[in-house]
Amino acid sequence: MSFKSEADAKEYWRRNVRLMITLMVVWFVVSFGFGIILFEPLNAIRLGGYKLGFWFAQQGSIYVFVVLIFVYARRMAALDREFGVHDD
Repeated sequence: MSFKSEADAKEYWRRNVRLMITLMVVWFVVSFGFGIILFEPLNAIRLGGYKLGFWFAQQGSIYVFVVLIFVYARRMAALDREFGVHDD
């Protein structure tokens, strides 16, 4: 991977870290917030016959994590193309 300039390399890394932090915050909110902190209020809502708090604690955070992996891969591919460091 070679960048045109040191400034491009720093911008690429800054945007990569920002994306990772954003996605980790989303995962934290879903897994810890919805699965633990908001467990009781969410149990008043049902999803497919299961209480929503239980669903987030058992399955929802895993599904969200898998979706976030695909989001990260897609966004990083776009970022790689933007900075000209993608694999052909």
